[in-house]
Amino acid sequence: MGKLFGTDGIRGVSNRYPMTPGMAMKIGQAVAHILRRDTKEHKARIIIGKDTRLSGYMFENALAAGITSMGADAILVGPMPTPGIAFLTTNMDADAGIVISASHNPFEDNGIKVFSKTGFKLNDRQEDQIEQLVLADQLDNYLALPENIGKAYREKDALGRYIVFLKHTFPRGLNLEGMKIVTDCAHGATYKVAPLLFSEMRADITAINVEPDGTNINRGCGALYPQSLAQEVLRKKADIGLAFDGDGDRLIVVDEQGSIVTGDQLLAIFARWLKEEGHLSRDTLVTTVMSNMGLTLAMEKLGIKQIQAKVGDRFVLEEMVKAQAIIGGEDSGHIIFLEHHTTGDGMLSALQLLAVIKKAKKPLSQLKTIMEVLPQVTINIELDSKPPLEQQPEIMSCIKQVEKNLKGQGRVLVRYSGTQSLCRVMVEGPTKEATQGYAQEIAAKIKSILG
Repeated sequence: MGKLFGTDGIRGVSNRYPMTPGMAMKIGQAVAHILRRDTKEHKARIIIGKDTRLSGYMFENALAAGITSMGADAILVGPMPTPGIAFLTTNMDADAGIVISASHNPFEDNGIKVFSKTGFKLNDRQEDQIEQLVLADQLDNYLALPENIGKAYREKDALGRYIVFLKHTFPRGLNLEGMKIVTDCAHGATYKVAPLLFSEMRADITAINVEPDGTNINRGCGALYPQSLAQEVLRKKADIGLAFDGDGDRLIVVDEQGSIVTGDQLLAIFARWLKEEGHLSRDTLVTTVMSNMGLTLAMEKLGIKQIQAKVGDRFVLEEMVKAQAIIGGEDSGHIIFLEHHTTGDGMLSALQLLAVIKKAKKPLSQLKTIMEVLPQVTINIELDSKPPLEQQPEIMSCIKQVEKNLKGQGRVLVRYSGTQSLCRVMVEGPTKEATQGYAQEIAAKIKSILG
């Protein structure tokens, strides 16, 4: 058995190790046992939420069985965005929150991630504790006595609580009346809450991809595939299109002209807005090493310090806390507003963007010109194994040669995905053609050596 936790919880193909119902039950047992051990003054309560994957039913019941077998209560809230679970964990005074989701991955994958009672994802030490308990295979020694077995029940008001929280992040005195908005919910966890939220705030809403069947989550839609959203924005003559991923923690946007606005462009818009409002803590924005060079150039012009974290929202958050920054994110659309929430939230980010548009009285196509996106190409290579890249001399030589050819007019980043069996090759360069060529050259070398 290998390590369970990756960069964003436990993830894998459903019904295959480590994402089996037996493993899910053990994870529920381990989390509940730790809480029972550390929370002696009251009975532990753990919230369980999920996205719309077919396997979610199976894992929901397995986790509940594990939790209750250890004497803790399981509160089931059904389909709910990942950031919604983070909020509900604190709002309902629960001791932990568990999300069943593989985020932007296809339906056959699933995952488990855990939030602490403070609404933050677990740190490495806490994940190691759970992992050690599960892999030691001694959890049966800690089962609750028959009279102490926990209960599992459904919380019917979870969606309403989350909507009220989101509304409170929007500036007082503003509403969305007169705005035509198209939302793409990726047949995922936002399929109910997003249309409800924006319509309650008086927007004219068209919701697409809101008919989950257990297998269509993220399939050709949502934040990863916003092309159909762009078409709908133009067809409806809407002011904006909002695309979420399967678990609702990402936001990718389409402007009123049907053009896709990246996460980096959104970060540039938010950073400038917060600075103009005199509210950008320490004049600092946290991004990742994958962020476009155009964002760096835009921030330099505005006198905003940019800190680059490793890829992954947990690493962005760590750097934000260190730097006392209030905003950070990734080009993929994970954006964290630390004054409002403990994790990235696609709908919260959408509300902040709509507030900027309302206050600035400018269309998004104009606001996004703050940043020029330099040509960037990313190629994902499927691999069976992930040997250290620095120990592959031919690959490293190829990368160094491309960097030399770029002559300071671009950059190269090659890394393994933390959640999938992929190697990602990202190249930025002076032109689209040159950038594509360099990326393909490195990708071909990796395939020939590791494929």
